[in-house]
Amino acid sequence: MTADVYRNRNRLYRNRERGLIAGVCAGISDWTGFNLTALRIIVVLLAIPFTAVIVIGYLALALLLPVKPADLYKDEEHERFWAETRRAPVDSVSSLNQRFQRLDERLQKLEKWLTSRQYRIRSELDE
Repeated sequence: MTADVYRNRNRLYRNRERGLIAGVCAGISDWTGFNLTALRIIVVLLAIPFTAVIVIGYLALALLLPVKPADLYKDEEHERFWAETRRAPVDSVSSLNQRFQRLDERLQKLEKWLTSRQYRIRSELDE
């Protein structure tokens, strides 16, 4: 088994690449799909009345959350797929279902063509 099997793409990670301090807000933004700038503004505004709670919470998350692995996703399309799955799993399943239905329709058309008389006649003429 490779290490890729043990990586959980639905897990909350710190994103040091997009982060300013420890990447906690960037990781939460990636995980939830919430706008990173808006999230940072909300955290700063909440830090005014709840300074101790926000600072302790941020430090705890910075220590407990693992850093997002650089090779967690194969490419951008793979990353978008997992982001959509986290945000709306039902929608992702329905889009996959539609995709498989379209593939099945294409396979049925191909099978119909390959078993048709026209295909046999053309293949005999091409020989």
